Amino acid sequence: MPRTLLAIATAACLAGTALVLAAATPPAAREGRAGTAGERTPAVEAAFRHESYHPSERATLVVRDRSTRLTIQVFVAGPERVPTRTDTEMNGIPITPVKTIERTPGMQAYSVPIGRWASGLYFARLEAPDGRIGFAPLVVAPRRLGTSRVAVVMPTLTWQAYNFRDDDGDGLPDSWYAGKRQNTVRLGRAHLDRGVPYGFRFHLGFLNWLYWTGRSVDFLAQSDLEQVASPEALRRTYDLVVFAGHHEYVTTREFDLVEAYRDLGGNLVFLSANNFFWRVERRADLIVKDQRWRDLGRPEAALVGVQYVAYQRSPRAPWVARPSRTSRWLFAGTRLHAGSRFARGGVEIDQVAPSSPRGIEIVAEIPHLFGPGRTAQMTYYETPAGARVFAAGAFHFTRAVTADPVVWRMLENLWQRMIRG
Repeated sequence: MPRTLLAIATAACLAGTALVLAAATPPAAREGRAGTAGERTPAVEAAFRHESYHPSERATLVVRDRSTRLTIQVFVAGPERVPTRTDTEMNGIPITPVKTIERTPGMQAYSVPIGRWASGLYFARLEAPDGRIGFAPLVVAPRRLGTSRVAVVMPTLTWQAYNFRDDDGDGLPDSWYAGKRQNTVRLGRAHLDRGVPYGFRFHLGFLNWLYWTGRSVDFLAQSDLEQVASPEALRRTYDLVVFAGHHEYVTTREFDLVEAYRDLGGNLVFLSANNFFWRVERRADLIVKDQRWRDLGRPEAALVGVQYVAYQRSPRAPWVARPSRTSRWLFAGTRLHAGSRFARGGVEIDQVAPSSPRGIEIVAEIPHLFGPGRTAQMTYYETPAGARVFAAGAFHFTRAVTADPVVWRMLENLWQRMIRG
């Protein structure tokens, strides 16, 4: 029996993987700050230079801070049983000992060796003597793709698109969401909320569920997915590809690979909403926002099953089950029936469209959430090639999965359906 992700993480931790840091000292920079609930919270500013690394590689961690001493420790996110209650914290299981760094104030780059760690989402936790804290997430991809038959793709480009850090000091966040006349976002930046990626807490429940149930998966950044040689290679490697969070921004390479993977019979799960909405290009360490995929003649509903229709922070409401004879499997063991309510969703919602695949089923919905006709729709469809595709249709289906036995069971049912031969 293969070891679970938690067992592998624990083994690496017990092995005492060392953290060695070699510093280089570029020019000094201003203190990093985190923004939360309208406040400005001092923080250690840190980020890994790339979206992902592989076991036995060295990751580059860039730190900007005024202190002359920092402590650093690396954690794996997901197996922990400690609840994460705010958008400015990350919890996990330590994978390295605490290391103290003597440093020069300003910006410095450190080399962080990646041990023989299982694929996963990790983060460095940095703390200054005055109590300021910063987090720096990174994806550790598998040494070889296909170590597991399921890939979980983290929305690394969307995380940076929603990063409201003001790097150039002009008083406006460096994102196209800030009203700036710009269509570029720089990658490798420290995230604003003490380093925690946008929306991370709302999708953490799924990571917890993976570890707590002993599922073995390959974690990928979007850059890892883009580097797969061909759709055929992706299909040979994975039976299922899961998009764990808000996967709004994708390159042509990623769109082409995933669409062709589906056409070859590969299974897809979208656990959030507003997926594959904008086309972006990579240019060195930038992503450049181009056009909506639907305006390029490739509506996302043709792939995902549904597409984005509306955004509002409130209200949020339960999904209403709409099981049919062919979709009852999703609700097996939940005691839900037609008209039953479960979980809560909202914020961004998706609906079926004329471009949705033939035979698509609406398995649940949140009726008229944002007004007449603005209904969030959870869907499922199958293709003649045998692909199975599920989309949640709204934020945040798996947010409370660890405390909601109905969603837990639905996720179990979905998983078994998707990996079934």
